[in-house]
Amino acid sequence: MRDSLDRLIEALVALPGIGRKTAQRIALHLLRHDDNPGRELVEAVTSAREKLHPCPRCYSLTEDDLCAVCGDGGRNQSIVCVVEHTGDVLTLEQSARYRGCYHVLGGVLSPIDGVGPKDLRIDELLGRIGAGGIREVIVATNPTTEGEATAVYLANRLHGTGVLVTRIARGLPVGSDLELADGETISRAFEGRKEF
Repeated sequence: MRDSLDRLIEALVALPGIGRKTAQRIALHLLRHDDNPGRELVEAVTSAREKLHPCPRCYSLTEDDLCAVCGDGGRNQSIVCVVEHTGDVLTLEQSARYRGCYHVLGGVLSPIDGVGPKDLRIDELLGRIGAGGIREVIVATNPTTEGEATAVYLANRLHGTGVLVTRIARGLPVGSDLELADGETISRAFEGRKEF
């Protein structure tokens, strides 16, 4: 039994933001209840992995042909907010302050980790711009060293494309993530965006 419990704890520790003590509490909670929340968790993860795929336009996750944002005719299709990950889209959508579309890069430039421009969806963004209809790109990468480097790289690549390139304002603390920001902070960051 100890081997199975240790394996479960180690699997939980591998998740972001979960330390060993939290992993142990979660593991014991999953194992002690008769209604078996562990089975429900496994089924939910399995279902999500089977059904979700990247949206072919913005690369956020969806079960449909297009994600809910790209398929929403009421959204401003001429403004694209560039983010690092799908989690950033979820955070911005929870704020209910932004009514444009998104483009998920899939990470940030990080030479130390071997992540270069070809590892991100930058060419896909340029393709969307080249197809026409986009007048503004809002760069909303996190205010980390890698996020800032990615923002500068994007601004340089988008220079001369005819689109306005803006950066969300500094309502977000340096070194923080979009996921941790509240709706008011996100709203002020969009309102205070500046041209790159």
